[in-house]
Amino acid sequence: MRFSLVIPARNEEAYLPRLLETVAAARGRYRGGADAVEVIVADNCSTDRTTEIARQHGCRVVRVERRVIGAVRNGGAHAAQGEVLALVDADSRIHPETFNAIEDMLARPRIIAGATGIVFERISLGIALSGIVFLPLVWLTGFDVGVVSCRKVDFETIGGYREDVLFAEDMHLLMALRRLGRARGQRLGRARSARTIASTRKFDRYGDWHYFRIIWRGGLALLRQSHSADDMAREYWYSDR
Repeated sequence: MRFSLVIPARNEEAYLPRLLETVAAARGRYRGGADAVEVIVADNCSTDRTTEIARQHGCRVVRVERRVIGAVRNGGAHAAQGEVLALVDADSRIHPETFNAIEDMLARPRIIAGATGIVFERISLGIALSGIVFLPLVWLTGFDVGVVSCRKVDFETIGGYREDVLFAEDMHLLMALRRLGRARGQRLGRARSARTIASTRKFDRYGDWHYFRIIWRGGLALLRQSHSADDMAREYWYSDR
């Protein structure tokens, strides 16, 4: 097994099928063969047809009880049998060349881990400016989103995702991988030729300009070291409404 694609999911019956269709296409295009890619759905106690859909598409299902995104990602990753871990959100869609692009990225000795980057499934001025706000962070740090990938041995060395935070767990993971890579003369990379299509469902629900409110509220809460950042995260990312 070369790749393990881990998909954290809770009540994703509306979005999971379209992701898994793109995963099937990408497995079919992988130079190492489709059978070298396993797909794991880390189910966070769904009450809809998420697990049924996952099994219908030939995925392994790992149930994770704890309602923390880092724990859900870790639950799927710990069950993985592949040499390379790739993680993507259930409401995304991946590029047909995803596994080939990641393979090429990690074949470079100076790359420890990386991500594909994203394009939004729809665009507007508010969504475009929301993305532009994060570009300096991407350029300065190498952190990116989309399909995040690394070798499983490195994932285990850093202890996987943090489970004591409710959000930004992917940033913490890439920070830890970057620190590990520095000792070896390695850095983070990007597989930008296979960008992931990111869902805009949060923009659809909260409005195309809402990220600026989130950034402001979250930034103030973090500066004040208050619990309101966690309260905001529970409302924004963990609500089942």
